Amino acid sequence: MSAQVIQDITSQARKTWRRLGVDERTASEMAEELTADLTAAALDGQDVRSYIAGDVEVLAASWAVERGLVASRRRLKETALAAATGAVLPALAAMAFWWVGWSRILDCGFESVATRSDGSLQQAQQVCSNAGVPLMWAGWGVCLFAAFFTIRLSVARALRRHLDPAREATVRSLTRSLPAILATAASLGWAVGVPWVAYLDAHDYGFGYYKLMYLLPVVPIVMVGAVVSGACWTRHRTCRPVKATS
Repeated sequence: MSAQVIQDITSQARKTWRRLGVDERTASEMAEELTADLTAAALDGQDVRSYIAGDVEVLAASWAVERGLVASRRRLKETALAAATGAVLPALAAMAFWWVGWSRILDCGFESVATRSDGSLQQAQQVCSNAGVPLMWAGWGVCLFAAFFTIRLSVARALRRHLDPAREATVRSLTRSLPAILATAASLGWAVGVPWVAYLDAHDYGFGYYKLMYLLPVVPIVMVGAVVSGACWTRHRTCRPVKATS
């Protein structure tokens, strides 16, 4: 059983090296070395797939990079696109929760004016708390929680597609830095949006076209941009490019 697993892993590694442009002779030498390492691990009672962390392609790519056979790239563009993809839906959802809170769509209060039989006016008013406000805050918390996982997963998948050997190190570093990145993005979105809303309220524009025209495109762009910048900074700090040797 172990022999078959070792053969499958070695075969998959050779396919990965072939895709990376490693010459056949060097690939054969590395395959023999990999087979020897896996056989020794199996004889020591270790699980072979656990020994390689279950990701043959990343292991093979890292071997090629360590030997100077393939250039290691920072892939900042790929990281930026992946981070933006993971952040855009939570950002739009956060704007939707903001609209629920500020539009008072869930406010059950009312105010009415009626005319009595003697011609005088009768005013009735019922004031109650806006249920949209707690829903907005709870929704923002859910959006931050979801963004943490969607951004992390999107970046990991993008780097995996490119067989990036620093994928795991990048994901670990991104996991540590994402809370600060998301907090910064949320703070920037708040700083950009709240002053403008206060200005419109002060000039009796009310809730409507003017707020949406500004907030709907600007705030998500600011928040996604902050996430992209943070993810690229994390990738730049984690991955140092290595040139291939001939």
